[in-house]
Amino acid sequence: MSGHSKWSTIKHKKGAADKKRGKIFTKLIKEITVAARMGGGDPEANPRLRQALAAAKAQNMPKENFERAVKKGTGELEGVSYEEIIYEGYGPGGVAVLVECLTDNRNRTIADVRYMFSKAGGNVGTDGCVAWMFDKKGLIAVAKDAVDEDTLMEVALDAGAEDIRDEGDVFEVITEPGEFEAVQEAVDKAGIACQMAEITMLPQTMTAVTGKEAEQMIRFMDALDDCDDVQKFYTNADIPDEAFEGM
Repeated sequence: MSGHSKWSTIKHKKGAADKKRGKIFTKLIKEITVAARMGGGDPEANPRLRQALAAAKAQNMPKENFERAVKKGTGELEGVSYEEIIYEGYGPGGVAVLVECLTDNRNRTIADVRYMFSKAGGNVGTDGCVAWMFDKKGLIAVAKDAVDEDTLMEVALDAGAEDIRDEGDVFEVITEPGEFEAVQEAVDKAGIACQMAEITMLPQTMTAVTGKEAEQMIRFMDALDDCDDVQKFYTNADIPDEAFEGM
């Protein structure tokens, strides 16, 4: 797997998200609301809510915003009911794409998602068509200038990490979802700064896209980032670094 290109894709997605802080807040509030509705309002007893609140705090969301979202989820305040939907399909060059949505209008969302896939030269597929190509994992990315590899390996592996990967300008710590919080806590306690830390879907193999298809894929990712109903998306697109320049 071409991890360096995968990390480039992650950086691009993060960079696009950072430019749209208002949309990030909207998506985080949806996630907090749904997590509280499904597992209760106590983050100590609700891992999904705990992770959502941590993400909100990392984005400097005001306390009153996420507290209100929790109360809407638990029914203490009136709020919108969101439905979770996952769409699967193929992007430019046949790359696999998973799209996680939270929506209050299924018909609107599927129409928007189909349009974005079609505009990118791809198509929405049937349930299960690409999900098997991804594994649910914890991912912690650490810049190489933040720690030496031996120290990171000792801290992460002792805490239960599955693997440490050298991915160009970062180290990636891979965990099983159930070990993610323990490993993240150990890394934080060791004073090691993380560029990102989240439960994600990692592709088992990558598919190379270049030229026009790479440009189409980058525009497709930007469109998904910009859609209010899309919470997260995952792809096995292997995009060269130079394709992101000027996009």
